[in-house]
Amino acid sequence: MSRSTLRPPDARIFRALYSAGLGPIVGRLILLLTTTGRRSGRKRVTALQYEVVAGEYWLGSSHGMRADWVRNLVADPIVEVQVRSRRFRGRAEAIDDAQRVADFLELRLERHPRMIGRILQMEGLPARPSRRQLEAYAAHLALVIIRPQRDDESAGSASDRDATMVP
Repeated sequence: MSRSTLRPPDARIFRALYSAGLGPIVGRLILLLTTTGRRSGRKRVTALQYEVVAGEYWLGSSHGMRADWVRNLVADPIVEVQVRSRRFRGRAEAIDDAQRVADFLELRLERHPRMIGRILQMEGLPARPSRRQLEAYAAHLALVIIRPQRDDESAGSASDRDATMVP
């Protein structure tokens, strides 16, 4: 299966699971990211796998900077996140540096060797690729880091009028 045929999970399914009170279970692997549409201005929800690193939420984009959700957060970096039973606002940063993306892939391989190894195999890589192979693969991907915001950090942003926690 090539990168172009991999699709993110349908956010509607995960929204329903979260709404049914299953966020603490589903949220172990999947978070719901809400961005503001760069053209429409409408809220867009995407279900994504994540890793927590030093209190930040790290997400990978298999379509790199071309993914709609990434393009949306580049246009407006204030996002909403629902993970487990927590909702918060954050500021997102999109990164397309192959070395940093490869660092993220190594972290994911360390934490989830079977799952990430299988994904890499579907992309034509070995389950345990070399650093060089990871960097070559990462050149087509992007890393998004979401930093949860405190109330005082969001006060001046037009996109983030209210408190940090999302109702």
